[in-house]
Amino acid sequence: MGPRTIAENLGSEEIDGVWQRGIKLKRLGFITSLLAILQVAILGAQEEHAHHPAANEQLGRVHFPISCSEAVRERFGQAVATLHSFWYEEAERTFTEVTREDPACGMGYWGIAMSLYHPLWEPPDTRALERGRAAVEKARSVAGGTARERDYIAAIEAFYRESDRLDHPTRALAYEKAMARVHARYPEDREAALFYALAVRANAPPSDKTYARQKRAAELLGDVLAEQPDHPGVAHYLIHAYDHPGLASLALDAARRYSRIAPAVPHALHMPSHIFTRLGLWRESIDSNLATVAAAKEYARRTGMQGVWSEQLHAMDYLTYAYLQRGQDREAERVLADLREIRQAAQPAQAAAYALAAIPARYALEKRDWASAVSLAPSPPEFPWGKYAWAEAITVFARALGAARTGEPAVARGEIERLAALRDELRGARDEYWADQVEIQRLAAAGWLAQAEGKREEALQLMRGAADLEDATDKHPVTPGPILPARELLG
Repeated sequence: MGPRTIAENLGSEEIDGVWQRGIKLKRLGFITSLLAILQVAILGAQEEHAHHPAANEQLGRVHFPISCSEAVRERFGQAVATLHSFWYEEAERTFTEVTREDPACGMGYWGIAMSLYHPLWEPPDTRALERGRAAVEKARSVAGGTARERDYIAAIEAFYRESDRLDHPTRALAYEKAMARVHARYPEDREAALFYALAVRANAPPSDKTYARQKRAAELLGDVLAEQPDHPGVAHYLIHAYDHPGLASLALDAARRYSRIAPAVPHALHMPSHIFTRLGLWRESIDSNLATVAAAKEYARRTGMQGVWSEQLHAMDYLTYAYLQRGQDREAERVLADLREIRQAAQPAQAAAYALAAIPARYALEKRDWASAVSLAPSPPEFPWGKYAWAEAITVFARALGAARTGEPAVARGEIERLAALRDELRGARDEYWADQVEIQRLAAAGWLAQAEGKREEALQLMRGAADLEDATDKHPVTPGPILPARELLG
């Protein structure tokens, strides 16, 4: 299968202008440094006893002044750096250490609440929402802090407020609006700009092919790039903003820098491969994900993690995709063999669910091994597959295609009916994005069954419907690409 990642050029001139503006500012050198010093002075004047902590060089450098005790400021900076790299486990742990050493540090509790909200990943479950609300309440209850810090706390409170009544998209938008106010109130605060940019990107609808929100996020990030080119959040969020075929080339520099900015962070080692995948840079994607798998294994070993960390599984999926694109079938088969040895995932996370289902399905279908596709089953069986109907659908889709191609129409029809049931389950849960992805799979499988039964016009109609629906939506960050693109199946 050839890459489907360089065919478009959607809005690149506008984005290029934003990017070039950031690069030109970066080249101003002395003037930029002088402005940065002035901005630090202004912000420092607003924050009594403020300090700019520098995180460990292995995590990246951040400048986030707080009024908490001097003893915790450097650790707080490290926690913010890991938060920007979505290393949520470590961020929460470090923010908790901050609150233990300085119980009056409201921003430490803010950090805990932020660590429990994963804007680009799956919504937090009930337990995480309860813990997040508790952290916000503690942040608001402690004495001290500054007006700016209270505004940050109020912003994350907007996300957790009435979580028993309001749905996730409503609360995510409320948080975005609150961060917009923080950014407007403190325009010199680059951390506010970064968190606002992430919120804007997180609320981008997958059906918007103009990428308006991604462009707005990139504009905000470009304003920070010149002053803090080694900030982990800038590189990370630029990758997410440009993780689309027509825009990906604009993030290539950020992709190649991010792993050097935060080499101790497994997610920072992996994220460049999002851009490498979009651009068909398969060797770089492979190297990126091999490093991620090794780092994830080491982190799991060091922390005594029970089961395989989702970061490792996520990297294994991108690794399989890249190997198959290069025709390195033996290497892809080795990844699949390693996956089959896994008996437990460390946490029931979205990335884990996708990888566990996608890797065997992707390998069987790319190899046109229809008999193996028919026999696929969710593994490990102990994983809570019921929580991820769309992940189960990946396996069902592979079985349906396999059955249609091996002359088992009754089996194929049963699997297609199961896809329809999973689609309806997702729609009932108001998960329209994944419901549409399952509908694409249902239409494609039904098309190939019709083709096998000699119903050519019906087959073409079904496959065109699948291809058009897939074209109308964008890929989720959890996947390097469709298991088999619908337009390829149509072709």
